[in-house]
Amino acid sequence: MSGVDVAVIGAGPYGLSVAAHMKASGIDFRIFGRPMNTWTTRMPQGMRLKSEGFASSLSDPDSRFTIGNYCEQEGLPYAHVGLPVPLETFASYGRAFQRRFVPEVEDKLVSCVRQSANGFQIQLEDGEIVDARKIVVAAGICHFESVPSVFARLPSELVTHSSRHSNLDHFKGREVAIVGAGASALDLAALLHEAGARVHLVARTPVIRFHDPPEIPRPLWKRIRFPMTGIGSGWKPFFCVNAPSMFRRLPESFRLNVVRRLLGPAPPWFVKDQTTGNVHFHLGVSVDRPVIRNNRVDLRLMDNAASARTLTVDHVIAATGYRVDLRRLPFLNSDLRAGVKTIEQTPVLSGNFESSVPGLYFVGTSSANTFGPLMRFVFGARFTAQRLSKHLAKSHRSSGGVSR
Repeated sequence: MSGVDVAVIGAGPYGLSVAAHMKASGIDFRIFGRPMNTWTTRMPQGMRLKSEGFASSLSDPDSRFTIGNYCEQEGLPYAHVGLPVPLETFASYGRAFQRRFVPEVEDKLVSCVRQSANGFQIQLEDGEIVDARKIVVAAGICHFESVPSVFARLPSELVTHSSRHSNLDHFKGREVAIVGAGASALDLAALLHEAGARVHLVARTPVIRFHDPPEIPRPLWKRIRFPMTGIGSGWKPFFCVNAPSMFRRLPESFRLNVVRRLLGPAPPWFVKDQTTGNVHFHLGVSVDRPVIRNNRVDLRLMDNAASARTLTVDHVIAATGYRVDLRRLPFLNSDLRAGVKTIEQTPVLSGNFESSVPGLYFVGTSSANTFGPLMRFVFGARFTAQRLSKHLAKSHRSSGGVSR
């Protein structure tokens, strides 16, 4: 059995950024997880990020190792705005960040976390037991994949979530229906077409609202009326990006509504040409009673006039996003999880990301209902890492912790 002051669970952009700042503050920590695993294994190869280049960096203490710096060093194309970042570039940048700032990442999975007399006890997949005074949960979004209940009884051989696909080559020559109207749905539609699949996109919305290409340079009146931020343009996103601590103090119902509605489904501009004319769009319809027949899926599509038609495909992909639910974090002991106060199954957090269980912190998308939609993007890693590391450093000093 070994002990540590802080344990970080997760080695994606948030976990790595928090660990980099903690290391600079001299905090004793261990970090567990497979670096950038979600980005390398749970997103389709060939995808490009929706976030602009300037909003796609992890956070190091001196803000020097941005994705722009990395691309310059590696001779890769890059622009702050207007040149989409390839998934492969972002993933390799994240791994380079890890090697430079957090080489101590342990490529191990956590199987269980429970409370103990001195804080928490962590059991790793290899059987090691670690005592930790504090825990930072930086779990990836793939714990929270959301599939419509209408598909709940269908086998995974025929229906999957979009996060289950990285390599799409096995769909060549097959007929695939994608359910959804957001960025992941349209990205997949474009890439599946490139892979040789016959693609159908099914969505309740009557129109796909693609983002407009960025104007370079932007007219002054647009810069004033619609200020650009790392999560979108406009004064509401501007507030969410620049005042997450103030956002936390807003009424609960208002916060939840903003997180739910402010950034609705909006595919990036650069997939519009890739999908128009190449993908069969079925818009303004919902799926009712899918049926398996001859190892294919019959989708009954209902429109607002209650008229129906059937679409038959070889496979259905639910590009229907993610819904944070702490009950879906398998490593949290049930007694520990029961002690966490929640809103709609998401943790209620203090201004320092601490839950109602002292010493248990949640960052990333799990913190969005507290700090706002900024936390659903890599762009939120800097605020999180600075705020949390400062708090943990203060706690570390007051408890007489030993610096690294």
